[in-house]
Amino acid sequence: MKNLLIILFTGLFSTGAVAQSNPVQDPLTTIEFESTTVDYGKIEKGSDGIRTFTFRNTGNNPLKIYKIYSSCSCDILSKPEKPIAPGGTGEIKVKYETNKVGPIVKTITVYANIDQNPIPLRLKGEVIPKNN
Repeated sequence: MKNLLIILFTGLFSTGAVAQSNPVQDPLTTIEFESTTVDYGKIEKGSDGIRTFTFRNTGNNPLKIYKIYSSCSCDILSKPEKPIAPGGTGEIKVKYETNKVGPIVKTITVYANIDQNPIPLRLKGEVIPKNN
C-alpha cells in the first residue's frame, strides 16, 4: 500500500512538471515585432510610463501568447487573450513606474507557440527629476 502511494504521488508530480514546461501542444508559428525595444529617452519623474509593443503573426498558424513575465517596476497592462490569426497584429501594453529617478533597464519575457521561446522585450531610458 505504501509503495502504491509513493508511485501515485511521484506520477502526479512528474505529470505536472511536463505540463508546466510545455503547457499546450499548439502548432508553431512565427512572430515579428515592430521593435523589441521601447526607448523612453529622458522622461520626467511621474510622467506617463505606458508604452506599446506591436507585433504581427508572420506564420501560417494562429499565434497564442501563453505568458508574459516582467522584471520589477513594470506592469503588463494588456496582452492578446485570443489567438492572433496568420497575418494579424496584436499589442502588448506595458507601464513603467516613473516614480523613481534613475536609469530604465528592464526586460519583459514573452512565451508563445513559436520556435524562439522566450522573446525578450526591453525597456530603456532614464527617469529624470521633474522640472517645476
